[in-house]
Amino acid sequence: MGLIKAASVEVRQVYKQFIGAVVELIDGDVPSEEFREVVLTAYRFFSGSVEEGEVDKNINEKTVELQKVIGHGVSHANVRKVSSLAQKLSQSQPRDSGAILGSEKHVDGSGDDSEFAADLAFKAPARFLVDVSLEDVELLGEESIAPSSSFIEGWHDKNGPRNYHGNTDSRNFNLSWLRDSCELIVRGSTSQLSRDDLAMAICRVLDSDKPGEEIAGDLLDLVGDSAFEAVQDLLSELVEAIHHGLSVLKSEKMTSSSQSRMPSYGTQVTVQTESEKQIDKLRRKEEKRNRRATEYGAESDMSAASFSSLLQASEKRSPFEDLIGSGQGSNSVAVTALPQGTVRKHFKGYEEVIIPQTPTAQMKPGEKLIGEHFKDGYLHKDEFKIVYVAPMKALAAEVTSTFSQRLSPLNMCVRELTGDMQLSKNELEETQMIVTTPEKWDVITRKSSDMSLSMLVKLLIIDEVHLLNDDRGPVIEALVARTLRQVESTQSMIRIVGLSATLPNYLEVAQFLRVNAETGLFFFDSSYRPVPLAQQYIGISEQNFVARNELLNEICYKKVVDSLRQGHQAMVFVHSRKDTVKTAEKLVELARKYEGLELFKNDAHPQFSLIKKEVVKSRNKDLVQLFDFGVGVHHAGMLRSDRGLTERLFSDGILRVLVCTATLAWGVNLPAHTVVIKIFGRAGRPQFDKSGEGIIITSHDKLAYYLRLLTSQLPIESQFISSLKDNLNAEVALGTVTNVKEACAWLGYTYLFIRMRLNPLAYGIGWDEVVADPSLSLKQRALVTDAARALDKAKMMRFDEKSGNFYCTELGRIASDFYIQYSSVETYNEMLRRHMSDSEVIEMVAHSSEFENIVVREEEQNELEMLARTSCPLEVRGGPSNKHGKISILIQLYISRGSIDSFSLVSDAAYISASLARIMRALFEICLHRGWCEMTLFMLEYCKAVDRQIWPHQHPLRQFDKDLSLEILRKLEERGADLDRLQEMEEKDIGALIRYAPGGRLVKQYLGYFPWVQLSATVSPITRTVLKVDLLMSSDFIWKDRFHGAAQRWWILVEDTENDHIYHSELFTLTKKMARTESQKLSFTVPIFEPHPPQYYIRAVSDSWLYAEAFYTISFQNLRLPEARTTHTELLDLKPLPVTSLGNSTYESLYSFSHFNPIQTQIFHVLYHTDNNVLLGAPTGSGKTISAELAMLHLFNTQPDMKVIYIAPLKAIVRERMHDWRKRLVSQLGKEMVEMTGDYTPDLMALLSADIIISTPEKWDGISRNWHSRSYVTKVGLMILDEIHLLGADRGPILEVIVSRMRYISSQTERAVRFVGLSTALANAGDLADWLGVGEIGLFNFKPSVRPVPLEVHIQGYPGKYYCPRMNSMNKPAYAAICTHSPTKPVLIFVSSRRQTRLTALDLIQYAASDENPRQFLSMPEEALQMVLSQVTDQNLRHTLQFGIGLHHAGLNDKDRSLVEELFANNMIQVLVCTSTLAWGVNLPAHLVIIKGTEYYDGKTKRYVDFPITDILQMMGRAGRPQYDQHGKAVILVHEPKKSFYKKFLYEPFPVESSLREQLHDHMNAEIVSGTICHKEDAVHYLTWTYLFRRLMVNPAYYGLESGEDETLSSYLSRLVQSTFEDLEDSGCIKMTEDSVEPMMLGTIASQYYLSYMTVSMFGSNIGPDTSPEENYNEALSKRVRYMVDQNRLDDPHVKANLLFQAHFSQLDLPISDYVTDLKSVLDQSIRIIQAMIDICANSGWLTSSIACMHLLQMVMQGLWFDQDSALWMLPCMNNELAGSLCKRGISTIQQLLDLPKATLQTVIGNFPASKLYQDLQHFPCIRVKLKLLKKGTESKKSLQLNVRLEKTNLRRNMSRAFAPRFPKIKDEAWWLILGNTSTAELYALKRVSFSDRLVTHMELPSDVTLIQGMKLIIVSDCYLGYEQEDSIENLAA
Repeated sequence: MGLIKAASVEVRQVYKQFIGAVVELIDGDVPSEEFREVVLTAYRFFSGSVEEGEVDKNINEKTVELQKVIGHGVSHANVRKVSSLAQKLSQSQPRDSGAILGSEKHVDGSGDDSEFAADLAFKAPARFLVDVSLEDVELLGEESIAPSSSFIEGWHDKNGPRNYHGNTDSRNFNLSWLRDSCELIVRGSTSQLSRDDLAMAICRVLDSDKPGEEIAGDLLDLVGDSAFEAVQDLLSELVEAIHHGLSVLKSEKMTSSSQSRMPSYGTQVTVQTESEKQIDKLRRKEEKRNRRATEYGAESDMSAASFSSLLQASEKRSPFEDLIGSGQGSNSVAVTALPQGTVRKHFKGYEEVIIPQTPTAQMKPGEKLIGEHFKDGYLHKDEFKIVYVAPMKALAAEVTSTFSQRLSPLNMCVRELTGDMQLSKNELEETQMIVTTPEKWDVITRKSSDMSLSMLVKLLIIDEVHLLNDDRGPVIEALVARTLRQVESTQSMIRIVGLSATLPNYLEVAQFLRVNAETGLFFFDSSYRPVPLAQQYIGISEQNFVARNELLNEICYKKVVDSLRQGHQAMVFVHSRKDTVKTAEKLVELARKYEGLELFKNDAHPQFSLIKKEVVKSRNKDLVQLFDFGVGVHHAGMLRSDRGLTERLFSDGILRVLVCTATLAWGVNLPAHTVVIKIFGRAGRPQFDKSGEGIIITSHDKLAYYLRLLTSQLPIESQFISSLKDNLNAEVALGTVTNVKEACAWLGYTYLFIRMRLNPLAYGIGWDEVVADPSLSLKQRALVTDAARALDKAKMMRFDEKSGNFYCTELGRIASDFYIQYSSVETYNEMLRRHMSDSEVIEMVAHSSEFENIVVREEEQNELEMLARTSCPLEVRGGPSNKHGKISILIQLYISRGSIDSFSLVSDAAYISASLARIMRALFEICLHRGWCEMTLFMLEYCKAVDRQIWPHQHPLRQFDKDLSLEILRKLEERGADLDRLQEMEEKDIGALIRYAPGGRLVKQYLGYFPWVQLSATVSPITRTVLKVDLLMSSDFIWKDRFHGAAQRWWILVEDTENDHIYHSELFTLTKKMARTESQKLSFTVPIFEPHPPQYYIRAVSDSWLYAEAFYTISFQNLRLPEARTTHTELLDLKPLPVTSLGNSTYESLYSFSHFNPIQTQIFHVLYHTDNNVLLGAPTGSGKTISAELAMLHLFNTQPDMKVIYIAPLKAIVRERMHDWRKRLVSQLGKEMVEMTGDYTPDLMALLSADIIISTPEKWDGISRNWHSRSYVTKVGLMILDEIHLLGADRGPILEVIVSRMRYISSQTERAVRFVGLSTALANAGDLADWLGVGEIGLFNFKPSVRPVPLEVHIQGYPGKYYCPRMNSMNKPAYAAICTHSPTKPVLIFVSSRRQTRLTALDLIQYAASDENPRQFLSMPEEALQMVLSQVTDQNLRHTLQFGIGLHHAGLNDKDRSLVEELFANNMIQVLVCTSTLAWGVNLPAHLVIIKGTEYYDGKTKRYVDFPITDILQMMGRAGRPQYDQHGKAVILVHEPKKSFYKKFLYEPFPVESSLREQLHDHMNAEIVSGTICHKEDAVHYLTWTYLFRRLMVNPAYYGLESGEDETLSSYLSRLVQSTFEDLEDSGCIKMTEDSVEPMMLGTIASQYYLSYMTVSMFGSNIGPDTSPEENYNEALSKRVRYMVDQNRLDDPHVKANLLFQAHFSQLDLPISDYVTDLKSVLDQSIRIIQAMIDICANSGWLTSSIACMHLLQMVMQGLWFDQDSALWMLPCMNNELAGSLCKRGISTIQQLLDLPKATLQTVIGNFPASKLYQDLQHFPCIRVKLKLLKKGTESKKSLQLNVRLEKTNLRRNMSRAFAPRFPKIKDEAWWLILGNTSTAELYALKRVSFSDRLVTHMELPSDVTLIQGMKLIIVSDCYLGYEQEDSIENLAA
């Protein structure tokens, strides 16, 4: 924006108004560049002269054009205002200066004759240049001040002339200018005021109401004579600027909650100009002012504002600015020569270089905040995290406290996360700003389990970036590289801010941090020190060591004394910790010698004696002695309390001299006036001193180095190569680097890469290499491959040289997670053995490279020897004089809690204890991974020993040492009373044992808190080599949060001690809630080998409590393993049969291919030409369905009147079969087909006429139970059982029952039913065949390998304890697998949950995007895509489809689901992410199948359990499309420990076992009801038909039998029958008399409605004669009353069901789509349950309850509350107003509305559209009832019969479909006819009828005539609310 020069105040005034008008015109929502354009356009349009009459016309024309520029409509009044101001502006302008707007002028100045700063172009602070926003509409303009040469001399040459006048016309006077003028004035005068104070004073003077002369006088007093011209400028110009500033401050009060602007990311890095103190003051004032403004709305006058706030206000942008510091960029300065005025002096033995003070400008990092999350005047704290990485713990603590205080007005939480300060997960979540050290943040971001945290980080601040040069540099590089890659891969912005001391090669560091050099780089040289610094460099040239040391101390003393004489404090920095005390003592000694002690002492200080008392308490002797002389020492080895004390004493000025190590320069903000560095930063304190000096004393040869450092010519280099291996391993373990190419890319993000190209020699790269490979990509590759080879050698990853791929190993993951260095891992690989003694383990730990920098010091030897004797229970190898010996002593000392005297040891011990725990944990995991029993338990013991600081040989109760006295514990140890013995003793005996009676109770009490668990297990062999273990774990202790927290973790280990191997390990979390319940069940498989070991042990070992363990022995003495016999049918090499061999042209036309495949060819004859039963076991995808069709065609040929029943275990398969056969069999062969699933129940007619019935096992079970009365059940000629291997799954028992029943029926009716079983390859096909009645000829069991399309399988294991992060880490490999195996062909990815489908798809999109090919999976034109997207309802699906990735799960609605299937089948989208159900239901094969994770969350047990093997096989079977592929590929990503299990079973078939036993009760009950079983013998006979019986003989141990002999079996079966009968009798379902049984009413109802016997018995006992609907309803579904659910049981499925119902009745929206599907299934199930309840009530003769249940059913159908919603709400068009007006007229039911004549209807509803209402009413039936009473029978047995005639009278004559829009399924209307007495609440008879037009039916009345009094017939609808009619019967009888 143009500069306003030489313009008068009036012009400015007009100009400002003009700009304001433009802002109004455009509503202030345009970025500044565009704004400027609008301003210029407006000015151009309206500034020309216009004739009087033409004004309006001109405005109208121009308005249209303006709207084009702005992009939206503008108001006419605003345009008029802009126009008039533009006119005014153009007229008030001096003609010669040209237009103000649009001209930009810069003035450049250059200094001439000064050597230093010759290339400095000083710029005035141009902070508002960064982006001028609409709020600074006053267009402050750009300022460039041209420093004249004298100006610079005036600075540097003390005696040069001072002149302060610049050209008046080349400057813009505003408050910034004032600030700078004051800066100059302050420097030039002896004024005591600071710059800001002076400026504020001037403002106050100018703002007063005095006359001009007085003001001028006041000003001269303030600024002194030298600045006279400046005063004149001030008077004329500044008054206005001040007024403006004040007005902004005021207006700000009014709009304190105004919307803040969103800064754009990555552009401004603002650094604070004022010192921290100033900002702090400002913040407090700002707060005060805002408070006052909000409370009183008071005017803020000058007194309340400080100058800086005024200045900021005059340049105000957004409310956040008060907290954000500001800074300006200077041109970067590279100083090459030493500053002017430098003096060199030579002395005997040394040379001194003195550099004078240089004037300074102010700088140092302050506040950076994100305004991004400040929306609607509210800070969204959960959306972001700021991470501040500070290199030292000490610094982290300082930063935390500063920021906490600074950010408190925003309520932001700042916490420290370092070695000292751990944060829990919750604390981390609540924290907005985390201050941490590089290593700690590295550890957090390394773990994929903490991804969620690093995803929230929006700002990463790295302090002291110049430490890249240091040994900790590599960590910073790794962090930045990781963050930048995360930004690229996730496309989420993370802003990185680097703060550092002055750097020479700052451009390269900026490049490494990806800073935009134009906008984001700020470089300030040393002239910007807040406090000017004089420096002296002293190089000692003396050669002799002793003499040199003496001289060093002498000079040091001299310099310190010089400083003290001037009354300043001094700091001496030395190299090492022990040097601090040595130097301090030396200083005191020299002071004595030269009699300068008085200078040091500070006894005169008023608080001296007080503080002395405090100091004397310290355990640090040196501290106490030196205090008397006013000298302090400070180093990291001191205790935190002592360090704090010293810091406090020095900052209070009580200590005059502080001798410290370099850490103090970083960590603690304690500046002194003089710093002597004995070998810079802290000299000169901005708050206190006006200057400072730094003195460096060093050897002469180093002098040049330090001088060169000062002129900043030494670039900083990268140290990354030194830790390349560790960092590469971390990235591989994290999964971000998977091959050499990615590793090279990752290396390209490091600072190393940037420096390597600029300075190759420093990194060992010769010039010849550079010439040959200028981009250094080969060198990059070489670095990566060398590191990878080394890691491969150490087994930390697998490096496949050929393909360049990296594979993470468990060892690598452990090293990365526990931050163990590569060299340590090498050590452990070498030293770790299967059997080690305690002392060997400690010694191995001592060899860890983590402890490399611990040194052995002479002076510690005596103490170490003493400690080795007193505190080390284990032998110390190598003794105290050896480095490893020393470490091992300190380790033992830590566990023993010993105390140490000498300080160097204290700090070493602290250093060791910090790393000890993680090293022990890492070693434990390594042993566990290797499967070594003894070492694993041993290392776990030591982990706990280190955590608790208790030796394994000490008493377990020491873990309560805060509560039990040491005395008691010691006695227990002496008496050798272990826990088991104490457990059995009485309180008083324990008291006697420890000779302290009250102690007995205490000990007993804490024994109760000690975590004990009990284990018991059952073992069932699956095959000869695999055992299934069911482990029950129950806790047996009192849970106390104080000791046990929220959860206790236990390691479950299965070990074979004989071979020292662990076969299974898992970490089990026992929560407080679980500990309350009975016991926890875990299931897992373990291998077993021949010859059998005598036993396995199962151990549960606590992860945190010593001695808390339990074990259970599995003995193999009597274990009988199943016979190993798997017979496979060989696939014969036959010529494929042509389709013509069917011999029927109609049949041939069913198939689109010409020949059958090899398997079909081999079994064709048996299926198509014989009636034999067939069992076909063949892998998925081998055409089994067509084989089944052959058997059907055979039946149609031979017995066309018989039915085919096809049973498929999943609804999805039924749906697929229907879809497929409807197209072929139904349309081409003219057959009738019906589907029977939960969704659809056909009526009797359809079933009778159907040729093909497709059903789920449950439906067929329910129907065939009453086979005697259902003729169509006996007309079945062929039964096809698909996926029969699911017999072992949870729905297996039903399959087993129906097959057994069908075989039983066919034996009874003597009609042969042919069975065809289809399954995958089976291990025990023989037993299945035997059970199905399949002979030799019909059994085909092919190998898994005989697929028509061969399959290659890759199994990859992934470590990671936790499910979600593990799934997360599989996404990248999944993407890699697509790119490798199937870049263009279709891919199916199976995941375990709906949530996972979404997350996986989003990650794939992200990886595709970071490959710069986001739409690689999409292959359809844009228009087609838009068409498709417009039809999709699911939000997530719509998003992923745009990238060619589909989602498929049960939560999608049918339309979306079929759309996705269609897109995938037609190759429009390449990837489909789906849940496992898709594997069964939809025939969508793909080229590549990826199974991402093999476990799913089981809601019942609330943990992750494995998919059945059958599911995995089915999913794999989807790979390979017979039409297109030569071979299919499957990639299975599993949890590392399960890899071997899957390897074994995916290729060797899995045996199928029966699970009938668990569900025997219901099936027995059904058979009793249907009359098949009347006697105990019948029941045993019935069991012999089952598959269970076949397996009992073969694998008895699986079912808990010892052998398969006949006696054992028969006694087992009769026991089983007996116990089942007893349970059924207890529940009231059957009645037993001796050995015979008969069904009871409850049993019949259970069988008829397909309910569990438990449910019915619960109803039977809970429903009474007058239970209200909600109650019994909740009794059934959640045992809770309406509205209230038990808060403690929110994870209980019953509670969820209850809530879903309530939501349905209240018509609430459900939170997620998963709930919608759950609700569907709950409603679906509830119908059966409620009907059963009605039957139970009716049988008991309870009228009220029956009707209540009917109401409940109506509620479910309509989704309304019966008692609080009006029945009128069933009408879709109903609204509150209408319902209200109808109720007023007493109309509350649909019946009443239907009865109203049309004319009345219109008047009743008022202005509501009658047609709409009328249309809705048509959905409901209107029913008329006629009753007639007939007398029947003879005199002796009179009976009455009631004839009922029902008729529909409205238009819905022949419709019987119910209108229930909120019920998910189609339902027919039905009616209950109830005979009952409403006054006595008795029910006599119940009949359920349904009809379409009219119906005549009759009901028998009870013969007792007295009952007719008060008897009524009640008609109730089963689906509409409020449909009830009562007719009295006694009137008829009369």
